[in-house]
Amino acid sequence: MIKFIYVIIMNLFRAPYLIPKMRREADHPEKYSEEERYDLARYVIRLMKLSGGIRTKAFGTVNLPEEGGYMMYPNHQGKYDALGIIYTHKNPCSLVMDKAKSNTILVREFIDLVQGKRLDKKDVRQALTIINEVSEDVKNGKRYILFPEGGYEFNNRNEVCGFKAGSFKIALKTKAPIIPVALIDSYKVFNSFNFGPVTTQVHYLKPILFEEYGHLKTQEIADIVRSRIQEKIDEVLRTESAPA
Repeated sequence: MIKFIYVIIMNLFRAPYLIPKMRREADHPEKYSEEERYDLARYVIRLMKLSGGIRTKAFGTVNLPEEGGYMMYPNHQGKYDALGIIYTHKNPCSLVMDKAKSNTILVREFIDLVQGKRLDKKDVRQALTIINEVSEDVKNGKRYILFPEGGYEFNNRNEVCGFKAGSFKIALKTKAPIIPVALIDSYKVFNSFNFGPVTTQVHYLKPILFEEYGHLKTQEIADIVRSRIQEKIDEVLRTESAPA
């Protein structure tokens, strides 16, 4: 949280220019292409990374399908998670976010720039509408980030909690590839007591195709995705802690 405030303060002088620019491009998709808006979002993330001493390494980008829509399901550690994915994901993608957390300054502009979806967890009908909208987008070739844990703990320490089965209804409706994404040390950026430089990791795992998960129940799919993410995190942490 301290680093988050620090990064905001360090970029305050840019706010009078950047926030209106983000707002303008988000409000006029007919004037600014998806690529232009996505590039602006990544540019703002780069500024935040530079001012905050944040480095993010990407692994497994070759696992991302070159064509068609797909769903990315990462573990959830904090405020930086989606930013780390967007920064390392070359092609435009969007995300589904908790509506209650999506309307603060800068967060609002980010969500609108990438045409993200705001999910009201307290409104079942609205949630169903969002699921249908995202499903249609994915069928039309769009890529989405959705956090199946639904939330995160402060100072997460790379713990992976249970995945909500309902998060995988979109995958079943679209028959699109599922990309498990393992985030490591992402919590250290804005959701810990760390203040110094930090390096996070984004691991894009091998796609799970419909042929592999189509006959399964949503809870079974959730367990498989969670298991693969946990295995990758354990593998990386085990390797890093091994003596040279």
